[in-house]
Amino acid sequence: MSEPMKMTPDSVSLLNKAVSRELQVSVQYMLQHTKMEKLIRKVIPENILLDKTTYEAMGKFLREFAIQEMKHAAAIMERIYYLGGEATTKSDKPIVGNTLSEFAQNGVKAEEEALVLYRKIIEAAGKNGDWETRELFEKIYAEEEAHLFKFQEYVNMKDEPEGPEPPLSEWRKIFTNDYFTMLNKAAASEISAVIQYTNQHEKASLLVLRKKSTALEIVTEANKAKVVSELLKEVFMQEMEHLEKISERIYLLEGETTSVPDPLPQVGKTADDFLKLDHAAENDAILLYRKIIEEAFKRGDTTTRRMFEEIVLQEEEHYWKFDDFLK
Repeated sequence: MSEPMKMTPDSVSLLNKAVSRELQVSVQYMLQHTKMEKLIRKVIPENILLDKTTYEAMGKFLREFAIQEMKHAAAIMERIYYLGGEATTKSDKPIVGNTLSEFAQNGVKAEEEALVLYRKIIEAAGKNGDWETRELFEKIYAEEEAHLFKFQEYVNMKDEPEGPEPPLSEWRKIFTNDYFTMLNKAAASEISAVIQYTNQHEKASLLVLRKKSTALEIVTEANKAKVVSELLKEVFMQEMEHLEKISERIYLLEGETTSVPDPLPQVGKTADDFLKLDHAAENDAILLYRKIIEEAFKRGDTTTRRMFEEIVLQEEEHYWKFDDFLK
């Protein structure tokens, strides 16, 4: 009797390289998307006469790519867990850039590297008889190829000349380095949450976590791991939206956004582990965001204050949802 498909250490390593790359470009493309408004304000005034600029066109597909790349990461994580491996939470280093042509060049480089890696994975999966992994990566390969072709359209474009730096108005003096440090702690927290919740969501597909042991679980076709997994999917999409809002605000205020998760994502082994870790993460985020709200109020930064007031309401909802399971 032949053995069912098993992952070797080499195949786990190869798939985790793909996860790290997908996490990298998801964050990279989201930060490039949110940096667009900052770039638009720096270029020549003639842009004001246009209904739609190159920046807005590129910003739209960068956001779409960011979400698609995170879905790729999730699908690869799920495959790793399904085959008994452990999916990484480590991302390769995102490279953002400062102009549209740099965004495009960095995108071309990232996508070309992905296609080389994914050809190796497709070939290795075929040799191992792992038809599901091969099919998954053939689908991802086609989407990455489309990303590459899109970035190639922008590689040779001329960046619009920047206008003169406006004088630093009195109201902008409130945006000091220590303030940006605080805002970047929030961005780093959101990156960590996105990676942590995505990984946990996919780990819940692991066979041992899906096993049903009670009559109620059998009748409802669900168990705690499945319920938690569905909750995490909803939550990590909201965290991605939070990252988008916070990073866009930092760029609009002429700051630079971090691309490094902090604290480091933690996954755990069981559904109960997920809940405890996520409960603690939401608690820490709420405390940090309340400090930011207080600081924004002191500085008279009404827009940032209101944004974080909205975000903290959603983080509190996440906290109480996790809390319900821990009682």
